[in-house]
Amino acid sequence: MSLPLESELLRAFLVIADTGNVTRAATVLGRTQSAISMQVKRLEEAVGAPLFERGPRGVTLSAEGRRLVPYAQRIVGLIDETASAMRSKPLDGPVRVGIPEEYTQTVLPRALAAFAECHPATEVTVLCGHSAQQARALENDELDLAVVFDWRGTQSGDVLCVDPTVWVTSRAHELHLLRPVPIAVYRNSDWFRDFALRSLQQHTIPYREAFSCDTCSGLATAVSAGLAIAPLARSNIPPAARELTREDGFPPVDSSRVVLKRNPHRSSAAITSMMEVIRAAFQPSALG
Repeated sequence: MSLPLESELLRAFLVIADTGNVTRAATVLGRTQSAISMQVKRLEEAVGAPLFERGPRGVTLSAEGRRLVPYAQRIVGLIDETASAMRSKPLDGPVRVGIPEEYTQTVLPRALAAFAECHPATEVTVLCGHSAQQARALENDELDLAVVFDWRGTQSGDVLCVDPTVWVTSRAHELHLLRPVPIAVYRNSDWFRDFALRSLQQHTIPYREAFSCDTCSGLATAVSAGLAIAPLARSNIPPAARELTREDGFPPVDSSRVVLKRNPHRSSAAITSMMEVIRAAFQPSALG
């Protein structure tokens, strides 16, 4: 090419290719027909080949014109994207997010990375804890957003997904065959009593408490080590473990919805943007 390519020449080229008519392209671009024709001539001189074939009803792309189209689209698109980004005001203000421990290795890193890439100047604070803790923090104005498990179907907010809790065992052990079956338990948990233990009691499965902790990672450790079976979110089953199904004699513990709740007293563009990236991170393709 003897001359540098200019973005406005490429933009005019794409409009002509789309409309098939120099006059219509001139109207779209707000230029005169002669000015558009001159731009086409300059672009053809730059690439060293004719880009259009002229006919009585307008113009069609030549072979070189068709080859240029995808490159022109990428260049013009990148320029438009750059201009839009530079005109956008950076988001400010802190964003305080609460999320269950179950998603700290999957959803949370994806969401924070996507948010930081778009809004590097925004200060993000994360609280990792149980759903009840998240709900209290939201009510006390300590959080702007909270992701919580809703196992009773009573929580308001955006439903991100359904992530049932199931009984899980190590693949290398057959602990679920033992009676009483050793289980890992959450300490001081109403949910564990009302859902996990009740699921065993309703199916007359005798059990003994072999491991207790306050975190889902503790439960996962107990399973992986072959110390006990444990109730875990289906999306959070360790690689060396498997779900215990009805065929094994163990029904699901619950059908938890995962809900994104927003502090009604806080509103900002940064909070809205964080909501969007959290929703995207919880899409089925991302969780799978």
